Amino acid sequence: MRKIQKIATSTSALFLCVCIQATDWPNFRGSSYDGFSSEKLPNKDWKTKPPKEIWRIALGDSGYAGPSVAAGKLFIIDHNAESRDVVRAIDIKSGKEVWQQSYADAEKNQYGFSHTTPTVDAGRVYTMSREGRLHCWKADDGTLVWKRDLKTEYSGRWKGDNWGYAASPFIDGDALIVCPSGPGAMVVALNKNSGKEIWKGGGDEQIGYATPVKAEIGGKAQYVIFSGANVLALDAKNGATLWTSPWHTAYGVNAATPLAVGNQVFVSSNYGVGCELLDCSINPPKELWRNKALKAHFSSPIFYEGHIYGVGEPDDLSCIVLTTGDVKWKQKGFQKGGLIAIDGMIIAMGGSDGDVVLCQLSPEKFTEAGRIKPLGGQSWTAPIVSGGKLFVRNATALVCLELNP
Repeated sequence: MRKIQKIATSTSALFLCVCIQATDWPNFRGSSYDGFSSEKLPNKDWKTKPPKEIWRIALGDSGYAGPSVAAGKLFIIDHNAESRDVVRAIDIKSGKEVWQQSYADAEKNQYGFSHTTPTVDAGRVYTMSREGRLHCWKADDGTLVWKRDLKTEYSGRWKGDNWGYAASPFIDGDALIVCPSGPGAMVVALNKNSGKEIWKGGGDEQIGYATPVKAEIGGKAQYVIFSGANVLALDAKNGATLWTSPWHTAYGVNAATPLAVGNQVFVSSNYGVGCELLDCSINPPKELWRNKALKAHFSSPIFYEGHIYGVGEPDDLSCIVLTTGDVKWKQKGFQKGGLIAIDGMIIAMGGSDGDVVLCQLSPEKFTEAGRIKPLGGQSWTAPIVSGGKLFVRNATALVCLELNP
């Protein structure tokens, strides 16, 4: 059932440490880096059996940093009134805090503070701040292993210097892929154990706000990157630029993660721009189609069995055909909310009102299977699923819900 999906997503899942469990959600977009949960969903009727709350915690960042789950803990980057990021580890069973660590970071709220999701690998947690402070912690007790200041060390800057770093750390084998956005170092590969540089690449381009994704295109392993002005790919071995295709969005807000589907790459952005499918087996890539069927501001779309599902302006959850860009259906009411897929279903956020909506993952029509409002209010962060539990956050709190009856 997932055969097509597996081809479409990054091969980086092959490099995940064996200590990551199948039900963990250890990084941005999940263990397969594609927004899919491999778990079963016994309860697909939220109208009569809505998920029940287990616990909730308050958050102080007023933002949208995403959580990750591994080894029985939830990890998230919070913020306090003393202008410090707070990395928190929460026990999944009880909702109690296991440990926290903090460091000085941004003073000004820019749609929250950190915009990234912790990455958990081999017993360590990697976190990135809005100002480029990269830390490696021990997952069990929060002990600091190593740290880097990417903005200072690489003279990092962003397109228009608007919202800071937003790409989550990305693990590929022993390499930790980060985006300092410095001269000659748009992207850098670091040794995940020591933090030492392996290579740097991408030239002088300024990074956008999307997390890189690994793909195999034309038989070559590569990282697909959304910069502030282009979609491009770097050789996974040495960081050499393999191809580049222009993609201009106001303020450099190329923020939704690109989708790699075989030799093709799909990108989408807002500010009236739209979406595009590229054939990247040739250089320069060939545009296969371009339209405004999906204008994803920062909510990353998902791909399944020949179709793309995503949330875009003005407030639609849409299903479009990958090969043609034709719209199969649109459903209003999702604003800038994120989405994931699980067991033939979509769980999507109503970005403006906090509704969590369950619907079928089908191109035939939009079919809702129920909705809940565990928190309410503006909720732009994509939900995650781990161990039969659903985790949802808004600007002030995070809630854990039981998915299985």
